[in-house]
Amino acid sequence: MIDLLVIGGGINGAGIARDAAGRGLDVVLCEKDDLAAHTSSASTKLVHGGLRYLEHYEFRLVAEALREREVLLKSAPHIVWPLRFVLPHDRAMRPKWLLRAGLLLYDGLGGLGRTLPGSRAVRLDRPPHRAVLRDHLKRGFEYSDCWVEDARLVVLAAMDAKARGAEVLTRTECVALERGADRWRVGLRDAGGERLVEAKAVVNAAGPWVDTIARRALGTGTKAHLRLVKGSHIVVPRTFPGDQAYILQQPDGRIVFAIPYERDFTLIGTTDEAFTGNPDNVAISDAEVEYLVAAVGRSFKSGVTRDEIVWSYAGVRPLYEDKARSNSTVTRDYVFELDAGQETGGGGAPILSIYGGKITTFRRLAEHALKRLARHLPMGSAWTATAPLPGGRMASFAAFLWQASERYPWLPPEMVLRLARAYGTRLDTVLGEARTLRDLGQKLGGDFYAAELRYLVEHEFARTTEDVLWRRSKLGLHLGPKAAAAVAAWFEKNAAA
Repeated sequence: MIDLLVIGGGINGAGIARDAAGRGLDVVLCEKDDLAAHTSSASTKLVHGGLRYLEHYEFRLVAEALREREVLLKSAPHIVWPLRFVLPHDRAMRPKWLLRAGLLLYDGLGGLGRTLPGSRAVRLDRPPHRAVLRDHLKRGFEYSDCWVEDARLVVLAAMDAKARGAEVLTRTECVALERGADRWRVGLRDAGGERLVEAKAVVNAAGPWVDTIARRALGTGTKAHLRLVKGSHIVVPRTFPGDQAYILQQPDGRIVFAIPYERDFTLIGTTDEAFTGNPDNVAISDAEVEYLVAAVGRSFKSGVTRDEIVWSYAGVRPLYEDKARSNSTVTRDYVFELDAGQETGGGGAPILSIYGGKITTFRRLAEHALKRLARHLPMGSAWTATAPLPGGRMASFAAFLWQASERYPWLPPEMVLRLARAYGTRLDTVLGEARTLRDLGQKLGGDFYAAELRYLVEHEFARTTEDVLWRRSKLGLHLGPKAAAAVAAWFEKNAAA
C-alpha cells in the first residue's frame, strides 16, 4: 500500500507529487494523457503576480504569487526569466492615476526580497514604442514579471518527483475509486490493461475533470463547484522589435498580452469564455480569434490578420465557482475540498480535491495541500522553497550559457542557447559523450538530433511526436512536416526495437 495517489499530471499534481515524495511519502502520480497535455500547457506562459487581480481585491493571491515569482527565478532560471511589460495608457479606459497606483501597490506587494526592477512611467511617442503603437498612445508604464516554459515546468516537477522516489504513470487513467476505513482501492488503466493500487490518501488534481473524479470517488461529488473558463491564444510572425511585451487594455475591461515568443513570433492572448463542452476537445473559436485580432489592432499600428496566424491553442481553466458575474473576474485563487468520510459516519480514507490555482503558485499550493493531509499522513517538513528544479542549479543563466559555449565549441551558438534554455545543467546528460554534431545521431530537422529525442524519451516521459514537438519543446513552430514525419518514424522504429 502506498501513502498517496495523485490524480492529474498538470502543474498542481506534479508539484504535489514532488513535494510529497521529498517528504518521504510513497507516491504514485497518474495522468490519463501526457504530462501538461491540457490546461498547464495552454497558459499565457507567465510567472506573474497578476496585476489585474488587484482590481478585484485579490491582495493575498497577488502577494503570494509575487513571492513565488522570486522562488521560481532561483529554482529554474533556465526556463523562467525576467520580462519587461509595457502598459499603454488609453484615455478611454482606466485613468492614469489608477494605473500608477496599481503598479506602486504591485511593487510593494513584491516585498523586500524583490530582485526585479520596479515600475516606472514611460514615453510611448519615442523609440522603440513609437513605431509599434498607435499615435493616440503617448504615455504609459513599464513593470516587471517573468516568462516561463509552462509545459517544461510541469515535466521538471514530475522528474524531480521521480528522482525522489515517486512513480510517475503517464497515459494511465483512474477508472475506479473505492473507499475503505483506512485506504482507497483505486483502479488504474493504461494501454496494457488495469492494475489495482491501494493508497492511504488521494489527491484529486484532475483540473477540468476534478468534479468527474470527485463523483467517481464520492458518488455525489464535493461541496465545492467548478467553473470552466476557456482561454485561447494565437501566434503570429514577430510583430515588433525588442524584448519587451505589451499589455493591452480592452473596452470590456479585460487585458490582452502581446509577448515575444520563440524568437520569430508574437504570442497574443488570452480570452475568457465560458466552457461547457468536453475538455478533451477544446479549440479556439472564431469569436475568440476576432477578439484577439481586434485587440491588437486597437493598439498596434500594423495590427494582425487572421491569415497571419501560424498556430493557436486553447485550454480550459478549472476555476472555483465564486459566483462572480464575469469569467474574467472569477477568482484565480485555489480552494481545497477535503473529504475524510465524516458525512458517511465514522470517517474514512481522505481525498483532497483541488479547484483553481495558477502556474506561479503551484509550489505553495502543494505545501498547503500537504498541510491539509498532515493529520492523515505523517510526513517530513516543507523543503521546496530553496530546492532547484532539475537543470536549475546555477548561479546565473548568463554565466551558465557562457560556460556551455566554452565547453561545447562545436555546437552552433543558437543551438547552445536553445539547449541551455531547455535543459539547463542537464545539458551534459542530453549531449552525453558527443564531440561533434555527427555524434548526436540522426538529424531530424533544424538543430534537432536523435540524441535529444532519446533523452526526452528516457528522462522526460515523452512518448509521441506531439509530446516532443509541442510540449517538451515548441520545435513544431520551427520545423516543417518533414521533421514531424522523421520524429514519428523514429518512434515507430524504436518502438519496434
